[in-house]
Amino acid sequence: MTIEYATKHRSRSFIPPEPGKPYFIEKGLGDRAHLFGDLVTVYAGGEQTENTFNFFTVEGPKGDIIPAHVHADTHEVFYVTDGAVRLFVEAQDGEQYEKLLTPGDFGFVPKNCTHAYRMERHHNRVVGVAAGPGGTFERFFETLGTPTEDLRLPSTPYVPEPEKFGTASRQFDVRFLPGHTWRTES
Repeated sequence: MTIEYATKHRSRSFIPPEPGKPYFIEKGLGDRAHLFGDLVTVYAGGEQTENTFNFFTVEGPKGDIIPAHVHADTHEVFYVTDGAVRLFVEAQDGEQYEKLLTPGDFGFVPKNCTHAYRMERHHNRVVGVAAGPGGTFERFFETLGTPTEDLRLPSTPYVPEPEKFGTASRQFDVRFLPGHTWRTES
């Protein structure tokens, strides 16, 4: 982690460091990070919302399923604006759901529900919102990934070192579930 990430707000950020202050960000100019083949852009984080919610986008190409994971204290929203995203969710009673979301479709994952997703088309964009009593996790993406000034998807996927998964996960309420089986997977 660089010193830039050790500070609460980076100098290149378009998000103001002071909470409670209105601001505007042009398309794509939030805090950006590359993670795998995706570009994650954070527009509002816990710092601006007293840790009540965040707002971010994930853009990426068709790819592999994002590993199954759970947030103990965070509800998560998926709203597709471009492409198609297949959302997998397992309720606390063990019932599994799978739904292909296309532009305008919405998916809600309550806290403590295992979930994963897969980008299904050439170019996909999902708007994400996460909220819960434990805070927000938007900084997970840049902590696990790598910061970027680029407005494009990474030309080469960024794959983090294995030890970063454990560190970032513990810090941001993301628990991966290796070996989880989706009975609904298509």
